[in-house]
Amino acid sequence: MHLLQRIKSFVLYLKAPYNDCSLIFYSTLIQKETMPVPVFQALKVGSYIFRQKMKGNKRYPLVMMLEPLFRCNLECIGCGKIQKPNEILKQNMSPEKCFKAAKECGAPIVSIAGGEPLMHPAIVEIVEGLIAQKRFIYLCTNAILLKDFLDRLPVSPYLTLSVHLDGMEEDHDRVVDQKGTFKLATEAVIEAKKKGFRVTSATTFFEDTTIEKAERFLDFLKPLGIDGITMASAFRYPDAPDQDHFFGRKKTFEFFDKLLEKNKNGRWDINHSPLYLEFLRGKRDYSCTPWGNPNYSVLGWQKPCYLLDEGYAETFKELMETTEWENYGHTNNEKCADCTAHCGYEPTAVDEATSTVRGMMDSAKMVFQ
Repeated sequence: MHLLQRIKSFVLYLKAPYNDCSLIFYSTLIQKETMPVPVFQALKVGSYIFRQKMKGNKRYPLVMMLEPLFRCNLECIGCGKIQKPNEILKQNMSPEKCFKAAKECGAPIVSIAGGEPLMHPAIVEIVEGLIAQKRFIYLCTNAILLKDFLDRLPVSPYLTLSVHLDGMEEDHDRVVDQKGTFKLATEAVIEAKKKGFRVTSATTFFEDTTIEKAERFLDFLKPLGIDGITMASAFRYPDAPDQDHFFGRKKTFEFFDKLLEKNKNGRWDINHSPLYLEFLRGKRDYSCTPWGNPNYSVLGWQKPCYLLDEGYAETFKELMETTEWENYGHTNNEKCADCTAHCGYEPTAVDEATSTVRGMMDSAKMVFQ
């Protein structure tokens, strides 16, 4: 990236928050200059952050995670969502409830997760309705059904398809516990790019992932035309079938420190904020700010985040006012002791980058290195 492009990208970053899909995660300084959508998004979301700061709001949402159903066509070994009782798995959130929740929350970005969103009978209506609200949508999907929806979903600067890819074919198919899914997903990515969609990848690394495997996989994504990579170590779901391959905090720091050291000169288009990547490398210590990524599902507003099940609120206002936020985070709660999740720590990194001169300078240093 040329110097002028880096300067322009840095100015935009100072205004831009992170993007989750749920992992869902942000357009950052290493984003391709030729991609107009991230720039457009950065400016609009940046103005939202500025307004929150001008109002003196210290707790405000950046990305709303919307789970309009829990059903899925896969049974991934690390997922606890599909372990819900059948009466819950059968439920579909109405489009009207989705729209109301998005307005109530007010976050500029909505990450639609689940379950598998494309199994929702009204998913196209939900996406179109949220776009009508001028919200940036990250539709998180395993892509098994994606080809069938490419002529139904709108190609829009407000929509990004976030495709779950958890490694090369052997590793991915093992994690999702179904052979052939890697091939289906990568074919869908290629087809979506041909039709003009913006497509990012969402990757979870499990404990048995080596640095060499991760490198090979991240290099593989670039020729696919992926517009940005979000990645995380496996987070511990209490109900997940496999409880033996979660990273933990220490292993996460060691793994990402070695892996990200290899990301020289924008080798990979990583879609996270630079300060959060420093946190993943163990070079920064942040407090958890889960209100930055509130979760709304068929059960209500989940306390305090989508990884813990500490009860539900009926309204966003109730969630913000009744959740004892100070009781969570790796220093305050043993349930959070091993957590490095983007939903809690990337909002903190974004706040530092946009609130302090030191944060801005540190971000700039990482851009020009």
